[in-house]
Amino acid sequence: MMKVKQGDLDKLGLLFERYNRPLFSFFYRMCKESQLSEDLVQSVFERMLKYRSTYSGNGAFTTWMFSIARNAHIDHYRKQKRRAESDEELDEERVGTAPPEYAERDGKIRRKEILEQALDQLDDDKKEVIVLSRYEGLKYKEIAKIQDSTEGAVKVKVFRAIKELRDIVTTLSEEYSDE
Repeated sequence: MMKVKQGDLDKLGLLFERYNRPLFSFFYRMCKESQLSEDLVQSVFERMLKYRSTYSGNGAFTTWMFSIARNAHIDHYRKQKRRAESDEELDEERVGTAPPEYAERDGKIRRKEILEQALDQLDDDKKEVIVLSRYEGLKYKEIAKIQDSTEGAVKVKVFRAIKELRDIVTTLSEEYSDE
């Protein structure tokens, strides 16, 4: 990224090759929409180019990148909210989809589906800390920088999010075992 900052814009392509999948994964876990996730990945790289002068090289590059990704995600939903309010219509895409039908399948697949459904039921802040810490593998210190918070506050958020996620998974598991 330092080379991109210094004007070697071809290096942004290398960054894209290396980081587009983790970004897509982050966005997809947050919104469950492939096309939107792809659009948001593009938005992150456009912003990285636009704001390359703000990159200091201090700390992990991924922290800076996921900060931009987080802001792109928030900005998208703010725009959607304004559109919905001005049009006075429900934004059907943000409502989400109905839970999948659970046919008899391998238990491992079912557990994964239950976990994904439970993750979707968390509010965005809790979902974000789970995705960043458990799926993207970021350290609490990095998440704290992304969220402009303290490491201790992130630890508490993750603890509470995991507790709530565990409760939702238990409830969903019981519901599906009753069927």
